[in-house]
Amino acid sequence: MSPSDAIYAKVVARDPDQPEFHQAVKEVLESLEPVLEANPQYISIVERVVEPERLIHFRVPWVDDDGNTQVNRGFRIQFNGAIGPYKGGLRFHPSVNTSILKFLAFEQIFKNSLTGLPMGGGKGGADFDPKGKSDGEVMRFCQSFMMELWRHIGHDCDVPAGDIGVGGREIGYMFGMYKRLQNEFQAGVLTGKGRSYGGSLIRPEATGYGLVYFAREMLATKGKSFKGATVSISGSGNVAQFACEKVLDLGGKPVTFSDSSGFIHDPEGIDRAKLAFVMDLKNNRRGRISEYAKEYPSATFTPSAPEPSVNGLWNVDVDV
Repeated sequence: MSPSDAIYAKVVARDPDQPEFHQAVKEVLESLEPVLEANPQYISIVERVVEPERLIHFRVPWVDDDGNTQVNRGFRIQFNGAIGPYKGGLRFHPSVNTSILKFLAFEQIFKNSLTGLPMGGGKGGADFDPKGKSDGEVMRFCQSFMMELWRHIGHDCDVPAGDIGVGGREIGYMFGMYKRLQNEFQAGVLTGKGRSYGGSLIRPEATGYGLVYFAREMLATKGKSFKGATVSISGSGNVAQFACEKVLDLGGKPVTFSDSSGFIHDPEGIDRAKLAFVMDLKNNRRGRISEYAKEYPSATFTPSAPEPSVNGLWNVDVDV
């Protein structure tokens, strides 16, 4: 048995019910296999890297608008802080569990280290679904969530950010609660805040813009560009919105958006007016992407397939 196979077998034996985490570990170990065979002194280091330094699991009780108490599960995986404070997002989605967060936190170690900045890897969140909740319900949940999380984070310890289900609204609610509990204004404790209270310039745009810049460089190696190209974009949240904006800046024609309910295809293209509609729909009204097809007759909406791994959006004929 190879060193990587032996390490993987131990991971599976310890946590047999975590398939998402197993997949992430297996992919990393397969790429490291030649290194481990040539340098067996690194095996013990890898054995440590695949085990999180700390796994925090807590109850999050909150009160809905009808006065009923609801209970969700909260998590923070502080996976590896060898080179700096833990850094990684918070995800609010019904699918959140230990396996998914360990998978995300594990990959975050390597993503952060590749930036060249002194940041460790972490991830967290809750099995709470913000969709369909009022602002008051989301606020009460975020405040309850932070009442437990605050003691485990800090700008020199662990710096959470947003992720699926956690945008500027949720970050604002959590930062406000953190500030009250800590009795201190730590601007570096949560990233993704509004600029008026310690956030960074162009932070909301950064991921979507970066995605398009990366794709632009890849296209350039083939002598291609976004100019005049039809472009398929998956999602309709923060990253997808600003990816669409940058594609338009570069002369491309975005034609798709999606969410968990399905995807829209607009052969006429998603221009800046249509993008503004999507931003209002998703950021303010918290609606579903199907409403786009009702607003613009040129578009069609296709519901999600019963099998979540099948995404019909990728069958749309586009250039990019």
